[in-house]
Amino acid sequence: MALTREFKETIQARVRADRPFRDALLREGVEHMLSGDVESGKAVLRDYIKATVGFKQLGAATGASAKSLIRMFGPRGNPQARNLFAVISHLQCEAGLTLHVTAQPQ
Repeated sequence: MALTREFKETIQARVRADRPFRDALLREGVEHMLSGDVESGKAVLRDYIKATVGFKQLGAATGASAKSLIRMFGPRGNPQARNLFAVISHLQCEAGLTLHVTAQPQ
């Protein structure tokens, strides 16, 4: 199901206004990636990027073109680890967060 423009705008407004929500969204995107749900992770991170730094600024900071990043986080995108980790590193810095991986028994 495609998200409506109104829903996306609502999420973006909340990200801008609600710091705990913004931080949780970044964490959720990375957690999806780590759990193997790459499609959901890309979608969450795409929304996060749009609502925070934007693809143009992110591209300038990571050395990738905005167009390349948009494709990378699109439904058919296949991010290389180097690019993905550069993006996550920059997003953490911008957010003032440091994400950590913790092993938990299944």
